[in-house]
Amino acid sequence: MVATNTTGAAAPHDTAVPPAGNPGRRGPSPQARGMAALLVTVAIWAAFALSARGLSASSLLPADAALLRFGVPLLVLAPALWRRRHRIAAVKPGAALKIVCGAGVPFFLAAMHGGSLTSAAFVGSIVPGMVPLFVAALMASRGHGLPRGTQVAGLALIAAGVAALVWRYVVPVDADVLEGAGTLLVASGLWALYTVGLRDVDLDPVGSIGLLCLPSFAVIGLLVLTGALPTGIAHATGGDIATFLVVQGLGVGLCAGLLYAYAIRSLGAERSSVVGSLSPVAVVLLAVPVLGESPTPAVLVGVPLITAGVVLANRRRTTAPPAPARPAPRPEVPADA
Repeated sequence: MVATNTTGAAAPHDTAVPPAGNPGRRGPSPQARGMAALLVTVAIWAAFALSARGLSASSLLPADAALLRFGVPLLVLAPALWRRRHRIAAVKPGAALKIVCGAGVPFFLAAMHGGSLTSAAFVGSIVPGMVPLFVAALMASRGHGLPRGTQVAGLALIAAGVAALVWRYVVPVDADVLEGAGTLLVASGLWALYTVGLRDVDLDPVGSIGLLCLPSFAVIGLLVLTGALPTGIAHATGGDIATFLVVQGLGVGLCAGLLYAYAIRSLGAERSSVVGSLSPVAVVLLAVPVLGESPTPAVLVGVPLITAGVVLANRRRTTAPPAPARPAPRPEVPADA
């Protein structure tokens, strides 16, 4: 689950242009490549939710998974990050703090803890699903106005979907599940903060990954070295290490951010967000064979409501209402994290 800074992204192309110097060569159109990148991104987001649930049954501890999550991208992108060091260092502290808190160690630990107490369906639905609602609240607090039209309907559907997920655990009270759901709501709120923070920085996707991972890896490393967070990576099985290295480090930490940025450039933000909203559905379907989870009636009601709500919340008006000559732009909300 990675949101990327797409400010200044090129508009999507309507037709494929053959490579210069080889006009007879044909290949997949930009739209086809963008859709392929987006589908891979959705699969990675789903894998994040599955790994959040599966961590409690693995030989790794949350700190170990965090070290892989933030350390692997730094290792792979080290030369590129070195070339961008001045631009990363020039980011204002306020924006950097939103990004580091919103998608760094606090978010990661909240998502992992919430997943250990609930299910993959909860992680895959609540964390990305509530982001549009939290972003709308943050933008309204910054004076960007209240949601209108289909956005209001979408946000209402999201809230109804989350209520449907947790209602059966309220009466009678299931303290563990409610604690997990509450922690996932905190994680979603943090991711919304990250989304807003990305719009305040002028970095490409690689620079954004570096801005997030550098301080996050330093923080988690310090917590492990001081004993504030326990680690079991020295005694973990090779299979668990490999799984989380691929899913969290290479998948979530590296590939999702780069592929989602490419998809937005090829397809546009609206189409990308609509397809990306299928992530909760993918999580529910994959959790059956991978984790042995069976969708409950609450999941079968809540997940479609959240998915439909995210689609509506991300729709852009086709005709703009009368407005001043230079209206303040309303930021788009990524369908997923």
